[in-house]
Amino acid sequence: MKKDTDFISCLFEEKPVLQSYLDVEAALAKAQAKLGVIPQWAADTISEKANLELLNLDNVHLGLEKTGHPLVPLVWELDRVCGSEAGGYIHWGATTQNITQTGKLLLVKKCHQYYKQELGRLLITLAELAERSKNYAMPGRTHGQHAVPATFGYKVAVWIDEIIRHTERLTSCEDRVFVAMLGGGAGTMASVGLEGLKTQDLIGKELGIGSMTMPARTIGDHLTEYITILAMLAATSSKMAREVYTMMKQEFGEVEEPVPEGAVGSSTMPQKRNPRLSQDVVAWASEVRTFVPMSLEAMQTEHEADKTTSMMMDTAINRVCVLTGYIVDGLNQIFSDIKLFPERMRRNLDLSGGLIMSERVMLELGKKIGRQRAHDAVYDAAQRSVTEGRGFRETLAEEREVSSLLSEEQISDLLDPEQYTGLCAYFAEIFAEKARVVSRNL
Repeated sequence: MKKDTDFISCLFEEKPVLQSYLDVEAALAKAQAKLGVIPQWAADTISEKANLELLNLDNVHLGLEKTGHPLVPLVWELDRVCGSEAGGYIHWGATTQNITQTGKLLLVKKCHQYYKQELGRLLITLAELAERSKNYAMPGRTHGQHAVPATFGYKVAVWIDEIIRHTERLTSCEDRVFVAMLGGGAGTMASVGLEGLKTQDLIGKELGIGSMTMPARTIGDHLTEYITILAMLAATSSKMAREVYTMMKQEFGEVEEPVPEGAVGSSTMPQKRNPRLSQDVVAWASEVRTFVPMSLEAMQTEHEADKTTSMMMDTAINRVCVLTGYIVDGLNQIFSDIKLFPERMRRNLDLSGGLIMSERVMLELGKKIGRQRAHDAVYDAAQRSVTEGRGFRETLAEEREVSSLLSEEQISDLLDPEQYTGLCAYFAEIFAEKARVVSRNL
């Protein structure tokens, strides 16, 4: 995978995770000092020492091995480097999940900012692609069969429209998803009282996030919402990649994803130019979607806290964030250098011998004899063309209701697919502009 996304994988490794916990502990101390809960000097010391580089990781590892607890050994080590006086004010009124969940969301927010940046870049790329290919006529396909003509630019406009909504979802969820938690052991604020609510707000402000409206440890709908939004983005991404994968088949030959010089598609077949990135995106997206039901299960926490469900949610968040980074990067690689073959697209329009234009012929004829009678006449001609292996133009001319009302010249004109692409170019232009506007605001 491209190195740009390596930092997302690294975010969920031990050191960044532990540092995120320390960042929350420091923010907690600063907030409590502002409210007079702990001395300012203690908060200053805690903030200064809450740096993983100043701690002895060996001590943390020994503590983790001994206790099996994900946070206490880190608090012990921070206490040691802060000294007994300042160290006594660390983790005041908090419980482990308050720190670990808030810390994890700090890491997820970094991923979130990367996704928005990369989606903005993708929208610019797709805008240029839509404009460039707005008149590249090709078969519009429904149920895997030729339907009516379309253009490649129209196809891109459809993708843009969907991606824009995903960016809106990502933006609108931020206040709900990225929130600090300080509820104490059972989320009741028993150890901190009303000042705890003010403290939680100040923690969020210090960390650049919001504050939970109800700091209960059983609440996970905001995390599930985020996973679901990423899964929806993954589904759209998979659709786009699958389309490239299909259109890259020799039988279609309409596009080709970037194939770097020297890339080997097979150990036994030297000719292979495989759609590697497209397949990768489809596979990653499929895995992302599997975590939606898991996160829904993880919302069903028993009583006031349950390690089982928090473990499930933690696993889901970690993996989904990493995979989404791969996906958005993969899409940018595919579409920034995709090859289009408009001549092949145009040739594919003629594969059915004009049958793809039957709707246009029917509508023109329907102006004279009504839509249903016109449908029946064109239907008969179309079916004979297929079953008898004859040209559609020929079988149309044999239909008395067609030949008596439409001249050969009119029929030829009606069978021109490039004259029947509807609003394809319009949509391509409109959504290219929308993509640029949205990209600027991400």
